[in-house]
Amino acid sequence: MASRSEISRFVGAMQRVYAFPTETSADNWTPPTAPAGHRGRYLWTDAFGVLNFLTLHRATSQPIYLANAKSLVSTVHSVLGRTRDLSSYLPGASPSNPLGGGLRIGKEDAAGSDGDGQYHHYLTLWMFALNRLAITSGEKEYNHQAISLARAIHPHFVYNRGSPRPRMYWKMSMDLKQPLVKSEGNLDPVDGLVVFRLLQNTDGVDSTVLSEEISDYQRIVDTKWKKYTSSDPLDLGMTLWTAHWFRDSGGWAQGLVDRAERDTQELWESAYLRQKSSRRLAFRDFGMALGIKCALSHDSEWIERADGLVKSWEDAGLVPETKETHSAGMNAEEDLVPIGLVMYAAALMPGVFKMGNAG
Repeated sequence: MASRSEISRFVGAMQRVYAFPTETSADNWTPPTAPAGHRGRYLWTDAFGVLNFLTLHRATSQPIYLANAKSLVSTVHSVLGRTRDLSSYLPGASPSNPLGGGLRIGKEDAAGSDGDGQYHHYLTLWMFALNRLAITSGEKEYNHQAISLARAIHPHFVYNRGSPRPRMYWKMSMDLKQPLVKSEGNLDPVDGLVVFRLLQNTDGVDSTVLSEEISDYQRIVDTKWKKYTSSDPLDLGMTLWTAHWFRDSGGWAQGLVDRAERDTQELWESAYLRQKSSRRLAFRDFGMALGIKCALSHDSEWIERADGLVKSWEDAGLVPETKETHSAGMNAEEDLVPIGLVMYAAALMPGVFKMGNAG
């Protein structure tokens, strides 16, 4: 159970991004535009925002936080589910299927090497957020939305589907018509396999609504998981988090947890964490801490390490409030602050990110 101090710091970080009231009698809240993201919305940050509101709802039993999660979902769909000028839905979407064209990343620039488009791992995180919202609220419509999104984007990111080993693109154009980065993400097929299975499980015990898509991901994962390795803290953390959802079934999921733990140990023993905070990216460290707290919560030494990593950024003066005397370097810049804050909150209190903590 979260302490009062943890809840206070969690709320403080979230309020810096979303400026929401905490009084139960407050008027309906409209998410403000964030300083980072196109038209103030960035899909990864806001997915964490939704999940963090659900965690707050679970920790405090306050309905206002569930209402905030719903408001944020509606706002994201109304911005990132439409063209950049907001004049129309993305191709493939309609009033009856508003996520039929996917969701934009929310990059500031329309084009270029770091321009807007669609990322598979951002989309699956958003699906997970919708799924947890459905379970927390008891409103299955949110899971139906996630399934619609899953079915819409899958054939654009996954190709050679009829082969023994399908392939994936990492980044697609905003209209999903052409790949912008043709390489395959290290974790994308695992994200797809885990999240699509969660969506289908929530749909019903005997549901097969995403069975073909799940089969595609399973064939990719079956060829990749034994070779998994990473030295990136965020990749390791998200691998631990994603795989822990099905680790009890053994096989690939437990294998990925074991390999990610091995590589996290190697990273811990390397020079990485001895670098000054100004030379690291806080949100990547928070991702690692989140994964540790979800997948390795049975190990007190790992939990102490994760808590210590989070505290190191508090000591650096970055979170939950950024101090004038901070030593966080670029992490205190306007475009990195929102993603850092929402991921800090999740690392502090994983809540609904962790298996068994949905409601």
